[in-house]
Amino acid sequence: MGSSRHAAGGTTSRTPPSGDDIVRDAQDFSLILGGPLFQLLRRAHLSDDALMMVRQRVVFISLFAWLPLLLLSTLERYLSGQPVAVPFVLDIEVHVRFLVAVPLLIVAELVVHQRLRPIAGAFLERRLIPEAELPRFDAALRSAFRLRNSVFAELLLIVLVYGFGVLVVWRQYTALHAATWYATPSPTGSTLSLAGVWYGYVSLPIFQFLLIRWYFRLFIWARLLWQVSRIRLSLLPVHPDRLGGLGFLSNTVYAFAVLVAAHGVMLAGQLANRIFFLGATLPDFKVEIAVMVIFLLCLVFGPLLVFAPQLAQAKREGLREYGTLAGHYARAFDAKWLRGGAPGDEPLLGSADIQSLADLGNSYEIVQGMRVVPITTDALARLAAAILAPIVPLALTMMPLEELLKRLFGLLF
Repeated sequence: MGSSRHAAGGTTSRTPPSGDDIVRDAQDFSLILGGPLFQLLRRAHLSDDALMMVRQRVVFISLFAWLPLLLLSTLERYLSGQPVAVPFVLDIEVHVRFLVAVPLLIVAELVVHQRLRPIAGAFLERRLIPEAELPRFDAALRSAFRLRNSVFAELLLIVLVYGFGVLVVWRQYTALHAATWYATPSPTGSTLSLAGVWYGYVSLPIFQFLLIRWYFRLFIWARLLWQVSRIRLSLLPVHPDRLGGLGFLSNTVYAFAVLVAAHGVMLAGQLANRIFFLGATLPDFKVEIAVMVIFLLCLVFGPLLVFAPQLAQAKREGLREYGTLAGHYARAFDAKWLRGGAPGDEPLLGSADIQSLADLGNSYEIVQGMRVVPITTDALARLAAAILAPIVPLALTMMPLEELLKRLFGLLF
């Protein structure tokens, strides 16, 4: 694969890139193919240069995090029933986290890699980057490669996971305040079981690292789009996509559908535990659910807003230029056909002037309908649905399935 030359450490040449180098860098673009973990998975034969072997990664990572918890809980007799309020087998959150959310986070890598890989090349294919700005565009790509491949960045993520994710977030905010298979309350704090030690210092850090690594990748993506948006793009106000030629960016958000669904699964697991073991109800968490949906939508759609200033400027210039052109043509048409300017032997019927006037009007309408953000309501609705879908089954905790179905059918029919 051509991307392998960027997977290890990126290009370091200081000479100005040639046209072939720029095209190659654009074709090699990937948010996923790089970094120490990717190299480790390749050496462990759990991945290849094309990010295939997803099943092997899912099985290995999920079982490495979850199976020891099962075995240690069984050994300590915390698998089911007494002597703890939340035995391992009934801990919905841990099963959902490692058997559903982790696989989704891993599958999302392949989806994002395949869906975003052509994006950099699309800027070149559509001639959106002026020739004089090609070196800046290539510099933005190479900077993204270096950041994606950074060993220091992933080491910093590990420090953040253990220093903040485990000791602060898990211990103080997400851990259940009850006797569980992983910890029992005591006057001096919680005492971890053997399974709890593995959970807190192996399984949970794996999960948190995969999650926070995704946020790091989204930062790289947002940073790349911001750098490209600083380039004066060759936008066409009359482009049929009504985005000046940037219409392909509208579909990039669908690449993150699996990722946001994984967040919905994680939230559903947390809420389920609190509903079943702490006596909470689903409406108690409406604020948390709303915040999660808004946060994820901003995370995915926010980077696209960086192109709004250029799109707005292109629309203003297009309305002015095409308005002037339409005015000149309309006056010439009026002078020719309504003020006696047409030759006596030229018939109006079948004249190309009328069709040209109509075509010009259609072009002006396209410019007038040009959008200033590459975001659609359909994309917003679909990603919001992907987030909420895993939470919907928790509505069964509020009413029986039969009553819920009756209400749904009542709304539909």
